[in-house]
Amino acid sequence: MNSWTMRFGRWLLAAAGTAGLALAAHAQGAYPNHPVVMVVPYPAGGSADILARTVGQKLGERLGQPVVIENRGGAGTAIGARYAAGAAPDGYTLLMGTVSSQAINPAMNKVGYDPIKDFTAVAPVASIPFVLVANPSLAANSIADVIAMAKAKPGELSYASAGPGTSNHLAGELLASAAQIQLLHVPYKGSAPALNDVLAGQVPLMFDLQATAAPFVRAGKLKALAVTGKTRSSAMPNVPTAIESGLPGYEVTAWFGVFAPAGLPTAIRDRLNADITAVIKTPDMQKRLHDLGAEPDYGSAEAFADFGRSEVVKWAGVIKKAGLAQP
Repeated sequence: MNSWTMRFGRWLLAAAGTAGLALAAHAQGAYPNHPVVMVVPYPAGGSADILARTVGQKLGERLGQPVVIENRGGAGTAIGARYAAGAAPDGYTLLMGTVSSQAINPAMNKVGYDPIKDFTAVAPVASIPFVLVANPSLAANSIADVIAMAKAKPGELSYASAGPGTSNHLAGELLASAAQIQLLHVPYKGSAPALNDVLAGQVPLMFDLQATAAPFVRAGKLKALAVTGKTRSSAMPNVPTAIESGLPGYEVTAWFGVFAPAGLPTAIRDRLNADITAVIKTPDMQKRLHDLGAEPDYGSAEAFADFGRSEVVKWAGVIKKAGLAQP
């Protein structure tokens, strides 16, 4: 091979490398250039699905590409979350994560993913606070009254939940731990039958989502003793928080946020965070969330990641103390 041929070959290799880098840079800069999938780890129709579809439509308008909702329910959110964790970290597979998928289920069961190491926190979306409701026949008008009753008769005061390990079950476990009381947990197969028995007076108490409890409170069929968010609920402004009622740090919400597989480029993460935040801040989206009984949430990806880590630690502690973790 003569020197001219060798020089030409080296030039071709260099040109190919430069072209490859240019194409890669263009592809990254052009994100997104095809539809984005948002995985919902629940069947269609629930709160996470409704939020994903509502936010996804507006996010797609900002991205210039459709956001396709893909329901992958099962195994208490593990199937969908595990699928999203294993996808390519290119911004084309997102997860509508929840407190269950990112904190509760991984602490209770072998889910096949690490909620911190296997995900990139992108942006918070919304939270739905719970409200501690009581049948009107119960002689308690505040969470302080409930604590006093439980201390007087340890293990006798009961509360209903949607089942073992659900958020409203763990809200009761957290209350028992924070107030150093013993409560009797009565599990049901879903929130609806649990709430029906509280309405009927079969069980006196329940932590229910404010969206479903509020109509019964307004009708006088239930008493609202405390909401479990950090601040008072816009839907129930006259009901104090558990924190106001003497339980510092007591906070339980069904929260929702967008995650991506670990390794997502920072530029794509920040682009998605900015667009999701802009969507959440629009007046029509705020009204939509309020109609769903949800409180809008937004903030930086870093702050959302810190929040996610704190939730993992909190619920792991509650679950361990209650003896709910699977061996």
